[in-house]
Amino acid sequence: MALAYSGGLDTTVAIHWLKERFDAEIITVTVDVGQDDDLRDIEERAYKAGALKHYTIDAKREFAEGPVAMAIMTNALYEDKYPLGTALARPLIAEKVVEVARKEGCDAIAHGSTSKGNDQVRFNEALMALAPDLMIIEPAKIWSMNRAEEIEYARRHGIPIPNIHSRFSIDDNLWSRSIEGHEIDDPNIEVPEDAFKWTVPSEKVNGSLILEIEFREGLPVAVNGEKIDLVSLISLLNKVVGAHGFGRIDHIENRVVGFKSREVYEAPAALTLIEAHRDLEKLVYTPLEYRFKKMIDQTWTDLVYSGLWHEPLREELDGLIRTMNRWVSGIVKVKIFGGLTILGRESPYTSYSKDLVDYVGGWYPSEEEARGFIKMHVLHSLTAYRVRHR
Repeated sequence: MALAYSGGLDTTVAIHWLKERFDAEIITVTVDVGQDDDLRDIEERAYKAGALKHYTIDAKREFAEGPVAMAIMTNALYEDKYPLGTALARPLIAEKVVEVARKEGCDAIAHGSTSKGNDQVRFNEALMALAPDLMIIEPAKIWSMNRAEEIEYARRHGIPIPNIHSRFSIDDNLWSRSIEGHEIDDPNIEVPEDAFKWTVPSEKVNGSLILEIEFREGLPVAVNGEKIDLVSLISLLNKVVGAHGFGRIDHIENRVVGFKSREVYEAPAALTLIEAHRDLEKLVYTPLEYRFKKMIDQTWTDLVYSGLWHEPLREELDGLIRTMNRWVSGIVKVKIFGGLTILGRESPYTSYSKDLVDYVGGWYPSEEEARGFIKMHVLHSLTAYRVRHR
């Protein structure tokens, strides 16, 4: 049996539980999508918990240049807040686990999702699409232990878990860090400062950070004039932007499973790149393109969040999004000081014309042209108004 193994509480307990329950040989698979973990320690923990064999797969570049790149080009923020970090990673993790399961001749795949989270949908959808012949086993749905009981189970059986996982449920990757836990379930309680890792409180920031981010066909390719690959660029921004107090998200999120939850994230690079990319789009798109693109963005984002990665519409939208991003090239200058401020932008494809907009020496329509335009522009509205108010 192949187990998608994060090294967290649920999946570590799952190794021991699966061996006891099914007398199964467990092959664990950790997919590196940029999570801030000691991968060697995760491997050792898997073996201590009872894994027969362990795989660590480096998928950072594939994650960045695939799902994350699409999220940047799509300005993907679920409900205007969440940059989809976990949602983007799950289909890729499932794909890599399926590859190992095929290689090892496994008859089942397991993962640690619970029945209350969104990930159960994301994992199962991908596994059903890629390996419909393999059984899916979800231990956390079967054993009916709550988090406190899982911790006690781990302690009773000598299963090692990181200290942070005894307080918070952490899921991180290159694109975001999510924080959940009983302590912050109350939406009116301030999140403890020690829950955060990537960002510092804005009141502790000394000085501002100025960045020039260059985009080529919708994707960032350089910071302050230095060309850099996407994985390194995102890692750099997470570090320097987070150190300047920007990148925290705390909001009420409508889950796929039918209820609202308080969700807390850290995503300095994601929020910076999406805001810069969106600003550049305003510079190059026509009004019709810009408004239409916003509708596409929301549809794509909702599909990914809700676990429909293999929905044909998502793939079809990918093509349109890439096509529209052909023109999104240029440089955006941002200032980070607690928040983010756009300082300037330029693009070879800008449809902004200083000759048109300049009130001193720029173009002016004649009085006749202006009056004619106003008359035609308001005609629909005024015709209806007069009929309804006569």
